[in-house]
Amino acid sequence: MKRSINYWLIKSEPDVYPWEQLVSEGGTFWDGVRNYQARNNLQAMRVGDKALYYHSNTGKEVVGITEISREAYQDPTTDQTAWVAVDVKPYKPFKKPVTLDTIKATPELASLALIKQSQLSVMAITQEEFSVICRMGGVKL
Repeated sequence: MKRSINYWLIKSEPDVYPWEQLVSEGGTFWDGVRNYQARNNLQAMRVGDKALYYHSNTGKEVVGITEISREAYQDPTTDQTAWVAVDVKPYKPFKKPVTLDTIKATPELASLALIKQSQLSVMAITQEEFSVICRMGGVKL
């Protein structure tokens, strides 16, 4: 029986780890999360889940889709066992970035966690929210 895919949004500052670097490296581990809600979201991720890649602070735009390639494990950047990391790999780039202003102006996205909890770095989103943003970015799934 095939399991359903879950959808997420992960944030990275483009001057720290831009989409282009993820693409050139072919994947990375998603570490450094120090918020319990974001950590719980990392723990809920499964291989094959999709996540929108959002450039935060500078740009404030969704630029691509990643795929979870390894489920939660001990964050290698800390000895504290409370924190986890997952591995992600690039899945599809957006043809055009979808800005935060555009997202805020889209009625179907009014409940999006990115708007409601703007400081959260890893968030669950619905399949419908994912699909709307992908369409806006010129990506067909």
